[in-house]
Amino acid sequence: MTSNEILSELKALSSEKYKANVVKLGIPETYSIGVSTADVRKLAKKAGRDNSLAHELWNTGYHEARLLAVLVIDKKKFTLQEAETLMYDVISWDLCDHLCKNLLIKMKGYEELIEKWCDSEATYTKRAAFTLMATAAIHEKSLKNHTLDHYLELIRMNSDDEREHVKKSVSWALREIGKRDFDYQEKSVLLAHELLENGNKAQKRIGKDALKELENLVKTEGRSRLISADSQMGKEIKS
Repeated sequence: MTSNEILSELKALSSEKYKANVVKLGIPETYSIGVSTADVRKLAKKAGRDNSLAHELWNTGYHEARLLAVLVIDKKKFTLQEAETLMYDVISWDLCDHLCKNLLIKMKGYEELIEKWCDSEATYTKRAAFTLMATAAIHEKSLKNHTLDHYLELIRMNSDDEREHVKKSVSWALREIGKRDFDYQEKSVLLAHELLENGNKAQKRIGKDALKELENLVKTEGRSRLISADSQMGKEIKS
């Protein structure tokens, strides 16, 4: 498929409902087509892996075309430098997280991006660092303790940012690290209390938000990670 063919299909799938949702994310209406993520993923499967196509789609500026571009990139032929170039264009939390979870976390050396981005002045570049931490904590079972400890230190050092979409990603990273096991629950709870008791307004908010979940975690059979006691209770009631 060509980029023009894909754009035609995206426009054929558009709806005012989804367009309104995209605009609410802060995407200018001019660059919003209005297509569900499910339809974007279906189109990506038809398009296959093609980095040239991905760059063409990204350069259209359309939000949905950029979501699709991330899904058609062949990570084996994609560099961290190219990833940074894409991040410069990101202006919404959902594209930031989509890029991190569907591409960057799967690239060799993504840890370099965490180190480089965690104190960035750009909102979504900084958010991406903590989104990557959270995603790694969830999915990488082989993540070493010294790496997790380092991520907690990066959270401590870079958690004073007042921007809403940054605060939420920092809290998310802290909570996901805390769900690794009871040792990291304790470490994360201690850091959350430290932020709550000694931090600025942003850090207090992060600490308070994280503690709501971190202090309520349990171990369940068949799962390696801890989960919220409320989630477990809901499952038991349903069963």
